[in-house]
Amino acid sequence: MKKIILYLSAFLFCLTNVVAQNKIIVEASKIIAPVQPTMWGIFFEDINFAADGGIYAELVKNRSFEFTTPLMGWKEIKQNGGNGKLLVINDAQLKPQNPRYLRISSDTINGEYGLSNEGFRGMGIQKNEQYNFSVWVRKKEGNAKIIVELIGTNGKKLGTASLQNFTNDWKKYKVSFTSNDTCSKAKLNVLLQGKGTIDVDMISLFPQHTWKERPEGLRADLVQWLADLKPGFIRFPGGCIVEGRDLANRYQWKKTVGTIENRELIINRWNTEFKNKLTPDYFQSYGLGFYEYFLLAEDIGAEPLPILNCGMACQFNSAEVAAIENEKEFIQDALDLIEFANGSITTKWGKLRAAMGHPKPFNLKMMGVGNENWGAQYIERNIAFTKAIKAKYPNIQLVNSSGTDPDGERFNFLNDTLRKLGADLIDEHYYRAPEWFLQNVKHYDNYDRKGSKVFAGEYAAHSKLTNDGEKKNNWESALAEAAFMTGLERNAGVVYMASYAPLFAHIDAWQWAPDLIWFNSLQSYATPNYYVQQMYSTNKGTHVISMLHDGETIAGKNNVYGNAVIDKNKKEVIIKLANVNATSINYTIELNGLKKINNKAVMQLLTSNNIADVNNFIQPQNIKPVEQTIAINNNELIISLPPSSFSVIKIPVEIK
Repeated sequence: MKKIILYLSAFLFCLTNVVAQNKIIVEASKIIAPVQPTMWGIFFEDINFAADGGIYAELVKNRSFEFTTPLMGWKEIKQNGGNGKLLVINDAQLKPQNPRYLRISSDTINGEYGLSNEGFRGMGIQKNEQYNFSVWVRKKEGNAKIIVELIGTNGKKLGTASLQNFTNDWKKYKVSFTSNDTCSKAKLNVLLQGKGTIDVDMISLFPQHTWKERPEGLRADLVQWLADLKPGFIRFPGGCIVEGRDLANRYQWKKTVGTIENRELIINRWNTEFKNKLTPDYFQSYGLGFYEYFLLAEDIGAEPLPILNCGMACQFNSAEVAAIENEKEFIQDALDLIEFANGSITTKWGKLRAAMGHPKPFNLKMMGVGNENWGAQYIERNIAFTKAIKAKYPNIQLVNSSGTDPDGERFNFLNDTLRKLGADLIDEHYYRAPEWFLQNVKHYDNYDRKGSKVFAGEYAAHSKLTNDGEKKNNWESALAEAAFMTGLERNAGVVYMASYAPLFAHIDAWQWAPDLIWFNSLQSYATPNYYVQQMYSTNKGTHVISMLHDGETIAGKNNVYGNAVIDKNKKEVIIKLANVNATSINYTIELNGLKKINNKAVMQLLTSNNIADVNNFIQPQNIKPVEQTIAINNNELIISLPPSSFSVIKIPVEIK
């Protein structure tokens, strides 16, 4: 027994010495820089079916027959002896934004004739959910009625309703019904019963329970993930769709506002971008348009950050540019957008905002000029944009492109030139291997604190452990991002904003991986990368404070990365530490410069035994933060960082 006690005493003595040597000093009174409220945000792009088929809750694909192939997503059906014909009609003079409609003729008194819609890789239908069907109808002859049916994969009828007594003029008709079962791959039948001919357009089906119960609104579970991030901003609508493959395919915000029926559908540029992931049914209906983006930002407490085309198409595709003398059209779009967001209801665009349901301004404070554009042609257009916008709206902050990479000739030219021009914010993008993120934690340590600020607008660690897209959101990538983000936050005097990209991916229709949130027609889950983002965004604090180990910032020594902030509002010191080692490591943390320190801290821990581990639909919370408490003695706490872990330690304090 005495030997055991001696051995144990010796072990504890050694452990104490090791921990004492691994001492982290936090000086709460040494303020490094304020942390911007916009520090951690969201990047949204309509890629991977993020909008139509994703966050926009419409279940009908090609509802207005405006796809390049007018009946894509639809299939002619005949039931119980029914028969007839379908005719696609284009009346561009009457309806220039939405010219096509469908004429359905039923030739028989008995039976049903019409068409079936497959939805976006199937319709996700929930048991006991109410579904709201609507359609624009004009009667041509006869008195046929419309039968609406939801059909499950086993042929079971999940719900049905009918509409009748149509007029000779276009009118919107609505009916609701409740599903009797759950199905992830249902379809919608729209059938004529009885002899007659009608014209139909904008065939639509929405669940009753959308985000904030808004009719024809957004998918609640997907928006909730965004709200739970408590983001400082939301950047929209992209991304490469801002540029388009050519200028005709660019995103034009004015075509996305006003009544839904008059918004002009366009092909999504990701439709044919990747030959191995072709999605010929990928279009933008603009049911989720700029008004809805602004409303979403307001809902989740985020600053809106719209990005506008500056007269340049994607330089990897057509590299088409508008003639410089025509640049005023693109600039006017930017000025009009500010009026739409902030203008009085007596202005043209402010009046439209009010008519859409939001008389109060959205208080837009910033805007992006172009996306991933580069070269002298970008600088020329950027100068014109900046001059015009600042002349009329001097307080609007402008985000400027630094191209597609964080280094190299393109980046150096843009970064140097934009800084000489006094750019407000410069948007840097990096999709790199996890090793790059670990090696570049000090990337911003030597940036000029007095010059242009940085928007880390698109970043994600691309793991090489697998070629499986869904498995690219593994713990290796998330941990590397956690480590890198300590450098972003430590340099909050330079980095004012940051966002992971892309945001969403449909499991059956994605083009790009990794992504922050994965979903199918009924379910969704957050990746380990999401939880890293959330642990930062919900613990950003108000000021960066000094945190040193052996007199140095914690940026890779012993394969550990860290930084500290203080939240003067919540009265907390918040410490973030990423341990990239395959073994645990112990530290003593000494807290100085505080009036009073609580005797307990809360530690949020995110970890996994295997760097290849992921979350998925079967195990959606395989990697998720857990909490534990840590004792504080006087002004010190002893912690053990598990292998491959990211920790956030929150310490209640009183500030001097």
